[in-house]
Amino acid sequence: MFKLSLYSVPEGQPKYMEEPRTQLEESISQLRHHCEPYTSWCQMFLSATWRAGAVMPSLPGCSCCQMAERAVETYSQTKPKMQSLVQWGLDGYEYLQNAPPGFFPRLGVIGFAGLVGLVFTRGSKIKKLVYPPVFMGLAASIYYPQQAITFVQVSGEKLYDWGLRGYIVVEDLWKENFQKVQGLGACGLHLHD
Repeated sequence: MFKLSLYSVPEGQPKYMEEPRTQLEESISQLRHHCEPYTSWCQMFLSATWRAGAVMPSLPGCSCCQMAERAVETYSQTKPKMQSLVQWGLDGYEYLQNAPPGFFPRLGVIGFAGLVGLVFTRGSKIKKLVYPPVFMGLAASIYYPQQAITFVQVSGEKLYDWGLRGYIVVEDLWKENFQKVQGLGACGLHLHD
């Protein structure tokens, strides 16, 4: 039986050999070397702008500066939304930590109703989208009838509004496209001129 010593290094240990650089790696390296002054200036611009909220003068025609300005603008627009989303998550977590009595059993029944809805959806993809939310909505309406009534009223009004808008669009399309065709003969000549 062959035993390895704890204190000696085996003789045939392989040596690490770095592979030669390819043409693509060389080209990328040269490009990075040429762009380094511009990218470092843009990094400085971004870090100073985000840290201090100050705006540094940008180089005219520098696409990196324009991208940095757009990034700062996007960040300033997105930050409040993300903060409200985080606050919503924290509020939800706190609510679940101090949930009212009977909340989790109700949640279990509503979730189970969604699973039952999935069981009844054999075959159709549309059923898979419709049945689970409907079953969950029915189970939730048993436990929260007042909220269910409010939800149905608001949803009904929105569905009616969407249906009315769709009807108006279809009516306009019908008038624009099909009434013109009725006024033309088989060869495309106007019949009532």
